[in-house]
Amino acid sequence: MRKLGLLALVLFGFTVQAQGPNLEKDYKAIESKVVDWRREIHQNPELGNREFKTAEKISKHLKSLGIEIQTGIAHTGVVGILKGDLPGKVVALRADIDALPVTERNNLPYKSNVTSEFMGEKVGVMHACGHDTHTAILMGVAEVMSKNKDKIKGTIKFIFQPAEEGPPPGEEGGALLMVKEGVMSNPKVDAIFGLHINSQTPVGIIKYKSGGTMAAAQSFTINVKGKQSHGSQPWSGVDPILISAKIIDGLQTIISRETDLTNEAAVITVGKIKSGVRFNIIPESAEMIGTIRTLDYDMKDKLNKRMVEMVSDIAKAYGGEATCEIKDATDITYNNPELVEQMLPTMKRVAGDANVQFQKAVTGAEDFSYFQREAPGFFFFLGGMTPGTTESYPHHTPDFLIDDSGLLLGVRTLTEMSLDYLNSDQTPLLDFKIKG
Repeated sequence: MRKLGLLALVLFGFTVQAQGPNLEKDYKAIESKVVDWRREIHQNPELGNREFKTAEKISKHLKSLGIEIQTGIAHTGVVGILKGDLPGKVVALRADIDALPVTERNNLPYKSNVTSEFMGEKVGVMHACGHDTHTAILMGVAEVMSKNKDKIKGTIKFIFQPAEEGPPPGEEGGALLMVKEGVMSNPKVDAIFGLHINSQTPVGIIKYKSGGTMAAAQSFTINVKGKQSHGSQPWSGVDPILISAKIIDGLQTIISRETDLTNEAAVITVGKIKSGVRFNIIPESAEMIGTIRTLDYDMKDKLNKRMVEMVSDIAKAYGGEATCEIKDATDITYNNPELVEQMLPTMKRVAGDANVQFQKAVTGAEDFSYFQREAPGFFFFLGGMTPGTTESYPHHTPDFLIDDSGLLLGVRTLTEMSLDYLNSDQTPLLDFKIKG
């Protein structure tokens, strides 16, 4: 089995602080600011690679704190670098800043009424996945940290990333482009932390998983070639629609009969099929597009191989031809087990033992995974649902809602994790690399 993990492990001598530095005064002072920033950003959302005003707001804030900044990374990304009073390791913290082409449906006083163009259509724009909260939280962490440089042994890199939801067609963007442009270097990052708000987890709760946490996302395109004929004489042609139906059925057997689902979950979904122009014509071709989700690299390789084989073989069996092209969208969000074990005491100290909970893997995807290919990473989920709520709305929907009272826990957690990591005697993982 291909190893998700380390070429070399050098893990020893780590001791977590029983109690972190007392920053309670700073936390209390920042809470209302974080809420205000979040609401302002929520009311003024911008789509991926177009986050110009959001980036300007972030840059202005970091500059006011005396933090060194870099702008224009991956189009609209902003990076802040804060050096502590003592030398040491480098920890990165990441927040995504883009919104979605979703029209908001609620009566909040800070509701978004912004519209824009997406793929040639006029659309509403909404922070329907909580990236506004991530941005505000990291701005809050930056302010707290800037007031406590004497407590920082090393360097903190604040990464405000555009286009997590994917760049516009024909453009590069997101975490992958930030990595290409050197965001994990100069100075080289030793560990990276990130969080995601969750509308269906109560405020005060943190959820996490070690190892494969969110799925690799791939897209696929299947082109089927048949032979056109009159709909009343199917024997004189080769029906690509029939072949497509057999392919769709066959693909599901890869999951249900060939994949060890006791290891990790996996999904193959056909999301669109296009073929034909008229009721009485068997067309010449068909096209299908869809997504693959995997949480293990060996499973990913096997699924990809079997899909290509099966698509071609099924088409041949019915007299046609077919090809399957698979493209990567995001990698597996892989939480380094040693880093998770190292930071759990900090998380429990901040949130309380009972409020830090294990969760199963998620088949959604996150391009935070590309940062984790460059340095050990830990990505966790922060509760954003009002306690006692009986109905919560999923992410990426018009009714998506987050309780602002959960934001301060995000500030506290990222701050304390960063300080404990930097101030520990932990030796950074050497020659770290996830094999993919």
